[in-house]
Amino acid sequence: MSDNNVASSSVSARPVRIPGAEELPEFVPDATHLKDTRIVGFKARHIAARPFSLLRTQVEKKLQANGWKLIGITSSSPGAGKSFLSANLAATLSRVPGRETYLFDLDIRRASQAHYFGLSGKAGIADFLNGDVTDLREVGQQVSGTNLSIFPTYPTDLESMQLLAGEEFAALVKAMRALPSNATIICDLPPVFANDDAMIISQSLDAFMLVVEQGVTNRKQVKDSLRLLQPTPCLGTILNRYEGGFSDPYGYGGRYGGQYADYYVGKND
Repeated sequence: MSDNNVASSSVSARPVRIPGAEELPEFVPDATHLKDTRIVGFKARHIAARPFSLLRTQVEKKLQANGWKLIGITSSSPGAGKSFLSANLAATLSRVPGRETYLFDLDIRRASQAHYFGLSGKAGIADFLNGDVTDLREVGQQVSGTNLSIFPTYPTDLESMQLLAGEEFAALVKAMRALPSNATIICDLPPVFANDDAMIISQSLDAFMLVVEQGVTNRKQVKDSLRLLQPTPCLGTILNRYEGGFSDPYGYGGRYGGQYADYYVGKND
């Protein structure tokens, strides 16, 4: 293993601060790109945003009841939609007045938040954890017109375990916890069985949510995932790609989907 993949101890001793939204470069998402990647959480009146709004309220209630603000979203295996759900939950949380939402892409090996939002940049979270970047203002971007700040990760050959188990990551988590009480931090985690990254990260979180893909994720995988991520509390499980009588791409079609569609375009009951 190359020594270039390990952050230096001289860098890891420095203090870390999460910049506020006003300190970050403003990013205006391309509407067509968001449509293509199905990021609908910014649109309060879009029918496809409905389940994310419902999820947002449930998450907010549990966070407030337990005094939590740092949560992760993962799945048992790749392809279950955990990054897609992380992006849309963060987007819909950012519509809450008086709340600040932060989205961190901690899936170092297969980062995808930059893709979902159409972000580009020279430095990501992996570069920060490796010590190549010392200021998170070079990493984060604030989504224009929202309360959402995104800290992406870009493709890298760096060894993820070395980064996530190092002092830099511990300092980053400490900085997250130092954010004001009106902050909610969403961390897009690697899949549980892909490697041990999710287990390493979860030890530093307040809670996590597990995305379950209908027809793919089995009961044993769910039970084993919950066991491996102990003692971090599970905030809940999210059933993704549910096809129990619904037909549209977001899972809310069919008979009731038509009724909701009427509601969202403003038709009377």
